[in-house]
Amino acid sequence: MLENIPTQSIMTELLGQSLYEIWQALCSAIDEKYEMEQLWNTGGKNWTYEYKYRRGGKTLCSLYAKSSCVGFMIIFGKDERTKFEDIRGTLSDVVCRKYDEAKTYRDGKWVMFEPTNTADFDDYMKLLAIKRKPNRK
Repeated sequence: MLENIPTQSIMTELLGQSLYEIWQALCSAIDEKYEMEQLWNTGGKNWTYEYKYRRGGKTLCSLYAKSSCVGFMIIFGKDERTKFEDIRGTLSDVVCRKYDEAKTYRDGKWVMFEPTNTADFDDYMKLLAIKRKPNRK
């Protein structure tokens, strides 16, 4: 758990204005559809910050921030990977390629996106819906 949650100015300085806007837009898109706990943490050895969406002990997704880079991670379990294949045809080539390149561990397939614009947000929402149905109207 992070003691000092980064301010807007810290995040803007870290990411840069345009990526901070992407970060905010992604958080807004998730917040609009899901009511979740949001947890700030250190980003481990590769990232400065982690911002995790969880509910009932299960993680929906995590956002990561480091200098001039935003990361958006979804971990797909076995059943979720089957559901991904069911909707693959509705997703962009970029999203499918990231999924295909991601490493599969025993606890799931860890897919890290590095959004630089909002183009794939609709696809991200489809991916999150595989993990959990939106609980906000």
